[in-house]
Amino acid sequence: MPTAAAVRLQVEAGLAHRIPAALTLRPRIVRPVAPTGIESVDELLDGGLPLGAISELTGPACSGRTSLTLSFLARITREDRVCAWIDVSDALDPVCAAATGVDLARLLWVRCGVQPVSEHSASTFALPQKCLIPPLAIKGLHGGGFGPHPRSEAKGVSAAVGHLLHPQDTAGRCAEPPRRAPAIQEVFAPSAQLAPENQSVRRTASARPWSRMEQALRSADLLLQAGGFSAIVLDMAGIAPECATRIPMATWFRYRAAAERTQASLLLLTQSPCAKSSAELLLRFAAGKPRADEATVFTGIEHRVDVERRRFAETPMHVVPFRKPPQRETCASWRSQATGTGAR
Repeated sequence: MPTAAAVRLQVEAGLAHRIPAALTLRPRIVRPVAPTGIESVDELLDGGLPLGAISELTGPACSGRTSLTLSFLARITREDRVCAWIDVSDALDPVCAAATGVDLARLLWVRCGVQPVSEHSASTFALPQKCLIPPLAIKGLHGGGFGPHPRSEAKGVSAAVGHLLHPQDTAGRCAEPPRRAPAIQEVFAPSAQLAPENQSVRRTASARPWSRMEQALRSADLLLQAGGFSAIVLDMAGIAPECATRIPMATWFRYRAAAERTQASLLLLTQSPCAKSSAELLLRFAAGKPRADEATVFTGIEHRVDVERRRFAETPMHVVPFRKPPQRETCASWRSQATGTGAR
């Protein structure tokens, strides 16, 4: 009678042309990682951030999300690889990025909401240059020689002051208080039950934050599908959480599949988690604390990060020990130093 191992080999050999290793458990996918440049964080993450996956970095302002991301991009651009930064709120400072070590020649900066300079706008910008030339002095009666009467020189003062106000206040007099436009309230009713005028109000109220988000999402989709980028940063740190959570889950699932195919690291900077199960790594940053090295000089910030979720974490053996095994540390801290401070 053949043994179980022999039967297993016969079944796998018969199905090898259709299903390779049909009765063998598939090994867990262990993705390669790239170091971030911060030793404590790299030790916590077993080498760095995963490649070909979505890593979500959440936390409040001044928590270290941007500092960690710039350090990660500095390591990548140092290896002559190309990265992209999709800036939804137009908050990236190239000077700080260059000071961190990022090669700006290998960084594509996508600024959402910034209008390009057209020929018409370039001509309008060139007009004020003529105003820089001082006009010729015209002598009036009070200056001597010729010119109109001084009373006629003050006829257009009220109209000129009126143009300084808002367009809706030009019809009023200068002594009247400026009129305030009524605030437009957003309507959250279903679109099928809305009247045409209400639909226009809803579109106008939510055009500013969501138009930037749509431009950022389309840019991220194009960059992921095109390939060639080792790391893509989608910076939504300046967007309110209620606007970021409106992104459908199908978008993040599509980004996850595209990042796995092109082996690009997609870093998502947000205030609260929004990618859910599509993110392989979720890091939550705490509010930074100022360092107290000196009493009167700001020397830097102390950051702290916690690993809230990791999909492919190493697990111990399936043998249950009598004693509780040592727990793995899930937090790390590091310090950032301000420019111009340090040992004297």
